[in-house]
This record gives sequence, structure tokens and C-alpha cells, in this order.
Amino acid sequence: MSEELVPSTPAPVDLPPDARRNFALVIPAYNEVPVIPELVRELKEAFLHHQLEGEILLVDDGSTDGTGELARQLAADWDSLRVLTHRTNLGKTEAMVTAARATDREILVIFDADLQHSPHEIPRFLALMAEGWDIVCGRKVGPYDKRMVSSVYNRLSRRLFNVPVSDLNSMKAFRASILRETPLRHDWHRFFVVLAMDRGYSATELDIALHPRRAGVSKYSGLWRVVVGVMDLISVWFLLVFSKKPLLLFGTAGSGLAGAGVIVGLVALYLRLVHGMGFRPLLTLVLLLVTVGVTLVGFGLLAEMVAQLRQEVEALRRREEEEG
Repeated sequence: MSEELVPSTPAPVDLPPDARRNFALVIPAYNEVPVIPELVRELKEAFLHHQLEGEILLVDDGSTDGTGELARQLAADWDSLRVLTHRTNLGKTEAMVTAARATDREILVIFDADLQHSPHEIPRFLALMAEGWDIVCGRKVGPYDKRMVSSVYNRLSRRLFNVPVSDLNSMKAFRASILRETPLRHDWHRFFVVLAMDRGYSATELDIALHPRRAGVSKYSGLWRVVVGVMDLISVWFLLVFSKKPLLLFGTAGSGLAGAGVIVGLVALYLRLVHGMGFRPLLTLVLLLVTVGVTLVGFGLLAEMVAQLRQEVEALRRREEEEG
């Protein structure tokens, strides 16, 4: 969906009372001391302006510049903000998981500490969540240094995973229960929407203004980040396509190799019996193809059993959650 961009200080959004309270704003922060004073001040202004009563969880992700300490000092008289601490820098995914475990609020809103998005966007996300959506993603609008890389990544993701969201790595709101039942590996916060939709959850998006970083430096830059992102993209695609039916991959590849071995063996027999030609490399190739093919089929059968156990464990966990 597409909406007009909000001004810097918009009129208060009409929200149900429960929507104003039942959310936690999650802010992963790593070495963000230069921007923390403005962040805390603008969060206070936005919460007061929109009469928000949710909590704020700033996750100090192993900062070495005193980010967490400064945030605690500036919010000492504001009970809404809590600082959670990682002893070392773990990453945005781990910060999301830490915050989800530390709150009982039903809605989580991921907000970057660099203030490239305005805190006044928060009620717009809550309003759409109140309409019944499971996930609401922000679509960045404005000058963006990494737009080309980001657009290629997002287009490739949409083509591979068929999700109705054009920006997978931006400000977003979602139900906390999704994160609790969707295991995320390191750096897989970028694929949270993909993994959630694979489980049947709904998603929509809205336009949000992107502002220049005011201070500090970006923590996600460089060619290596692109390489890591592509490798993770392949990993998630493999997981979603073949984790439920691994025999499709291993069985198909193994059967193909074994079949090729049989064909090569027949050719070798024909050359030997009809033309009296013996060619030992052909025999070696037959042994290699058949052995690898049978091995892959065996892997596929074992993987099928693992997949079945995984489904049974997930079903048991869901049943325990429903009963508990």
C-alpha cells in the first residue's frame, strides 16, 4: 500500500487505547553516543505528542563508547525507557531477540538509533497493526547512499520469495509471537518478513521518509556486507525450498548421478563386448557416479527423517504454548 509521507511533526494519530500501550519500541544501538541525546529527546517528544504509553527497549549491543550509560543517564527520569546490554557486539538480529525476551508487550516496533526515521512514524505503524496486520514494513523514501545495492537485494528477494513487501530491511512493526516462533540465525533480521510469511503471517508496507544520518557512522557498509547478504539469501532460499522436502534435492541429484553412472556403464559394456575396447577411466567414472548418487539418495532419506522430527517438535511446541 502507499500513503503520503508524514510531516516532521504530524497531527496525533487516532489510535485505540490498547494500541497506545501494548507495544515495545526496540532500538538496537552500537557506538551511537553522538546521536543518543537527540534520540532520547525526540522519543520523549513523540511519545508525549501522540500520548503513547508503550515501553522503549534500547539494546546496547556491546558498545565501547558508553552508549548504554549515556542513555541511562538521559532517561533516568523516564520509566518508559530501559537499556538492555550485550557484553559483546552480537548484531541486530540478536538485539531483536534479546528485546523480545525482555518484554511482554504484544507488538514490537524496530527503530534504528541513527534517527534516519522520525519517531513520529511510530503511530502510523501501530495504526496499521491495529487493523489486523501481522507485520507492517516501512518503505524508505528519500536520498539513500546504498539505494542501488538495496534495490537489487530487495528485488532479488521478492523474486525468490514472492513477498508483497518492497523493502525488507527498514523500520517495521510486528507481533512479538512471530519472533518467538521463528528461529533467526545471525544477520537473518533481513529475512524476518520472508520467514514469517512462509509461516502464513500477513504483511503490508507504508512509505516513510528517510533522513540523513545526523552523527556517527553507518555500521552496515562495505563490499563484504554485500557478499554476506547474498550468501544469507541463498541460505534462506535453500531452507525454505528444501527443508520441508530435502529428498527433492538430494534424491533428484543422487538419482541423476546414479542414472548417469548406469548409462556410462552400458556404454563401457558396449565398447568392451562389441568393439573389444577396454577403457579403465570409464569404469572409474561409473563407480564414482553410482557411489556419489547412492550416497546423496541416502543423505536425502536421512534428511527426510530429520525434517519429520522437526515438524513433530514444532507441533509439540505449539501445542504446549496453546495449553500454557
